[in-house]
Amino acid sequence: MTEGCNNIVTPLSRRELLGRAANGFGALALAGLATDDAARASTGSQIITKLHHKQRAKRVIFLYMDGGPSQMDTFDPKPRLTLDHGKPLPMKVPVTQFNNNNNLLKSPWSFKKYGQSGIEVSELFPEVAQCVDDMCILRSMTSNFPEHTNANYFLHTCNGNQGRPSMGAWVTYGLGTESQNLPGFVVLSGGLIPPGGADCFGSGFLPATYQGSLFKAGAKPVSNLERGEASDAEQLKKLDLLKKLDKGVLGSTGNSGAVEAAIKNYELAFKMQTAVPDLYDLRGETEATKQLYGIDHQYGPTRTFGTQCLMARRLLERGVRFVELTCPGTGHDRWDQHGNLKRGHEDNARAVDKPIAGLLKDLKARGMLDDTLVIWGGEFGRTPMAQGGDGRDHNPYGFTMWMAGGGVKGGMTYGATDDWGYYAVENKMEMYDLHATVLHLMGVDHTKLTYRFGGRDMRLTDVHGVVQTKILA
Repeated sequence: MTEGCNNIVTPLSRRELLGRAANGFGALALAGLATDDAARASTGSQIITKLHHKQRAKRVIFLYMDGGPSQMDTFDPKPRLTLDHGKPLPMKVPVTQFNNNNNLLKSPWSFKKYGQSGIEVSELFPEVAQCVDDMCILRSMTSNFPEHTNANYFLHTCNGNQGRPSMGAWVTYGLGTESQNLPGFVVLSGGLIPPGGADCFGSGFLPATYQGSLFKAGAKPVSNLERGEASDAEQLKKLDLLKKLDKGVLGSTGNSGAVEAAIKNYELAFKMQTAVPDLYDLRGETEATKQLYGIDHQYGPTRTFGTQCLMARRLLERGVRFVELTCPGTGHDRWDQHGNLKRGHEDNARAVDKPIAGLLKDLKARGMLDDTLVIWGGEFGRTPMAQGGDGRDHNPYGFTMWMAGGGVKGGMTYGATDDWGYYAVENKMEMYDLHATVLHLMGVDHTKLTYRFGGRDMRLTDVHGVVQTKILA
């Protein structure tokens, strides 16, 4: 691998090609697939040996608010929207997802200043608001897509099409993982499948080892992990047998990279049989810590998300590089309130408010927030006009996300939308800029983290992206 993680795939020699052809057309096809996997496994297994610049964040937690939280109802107060409630929006309105727009709709919630910074936060988030001095609130985010599936791909991969590597995959590809017993990129599912499905967390053209490993909520977070009644010794014998079988099938083709990649997957699964139960064993956590995360909360979705947040911290302590959390079900269509805005956003906020605050406070108390980057947000925001009588449509033109820890300035807001919260009008941030900044905080130049695919050096931010230096501590 050259500097910047450019990878060169060596073509087959004439001898290798003839050797594989001798095994028949079926073996030739298998060998071709194995060659591709071998090239990816051998090159993708390398990591950046020398950071491009000083690293501020060693790990990431992405709190994925699927559906699109409303910016003017959460972290971007708009007094003018309240003043003009019921009036038409006095500017051009682009075509929205459902194009069923009525007059301006004020926020049903009040805002209050918090912390030494005095940043205003909606009453939807009374617990998170207490951490506002550690948060950098990005009020000028934009997306290129107004529809969930494409916008979800764009949020995760900087591309609106299916099949590109996600941010978590790029991070673990570039930096590797410090965990020997768990995957480097873990997705903690709250039970809802986002539009776009598992490809939101996929590895795309990167080696499959970098895709997000889904841990489900419940008693069995990882499927097919139980070993039955087999002992450690018996499991090791099975691994040895699989190793022999793999080498017997592919060893003659010279594709040791693919063989070793398969063996490593088996070995990791074996290690996870012990590591995952230990991860979910909370007997070592104090009751105060559990209460901090809301694990004892009367509201079921809060307990679910609280457990996820605690698991995220425990995963980081075990060396996992990138952890993403998805929202629990609350009886609504995620944060996607085209109607019944008040009840929907209140239930969704109640599910995540206390757990997120607990996570931030716990990371800070343990000295982990300084080098852990926490990101909160969805694929887009909502319109300031009412859809129907009590909902809001999709809005990719200006919305809010926030970061905390990991080298970003706390207690600040960055960017702004217009007086009604529709368009980003100050320090406009594209999704490419967000991803470029995340990689920068991790010590990686987004223009140098590349992977050779389709005849060119691909990167997370494509040919775009500007590091937002004003938010760096």
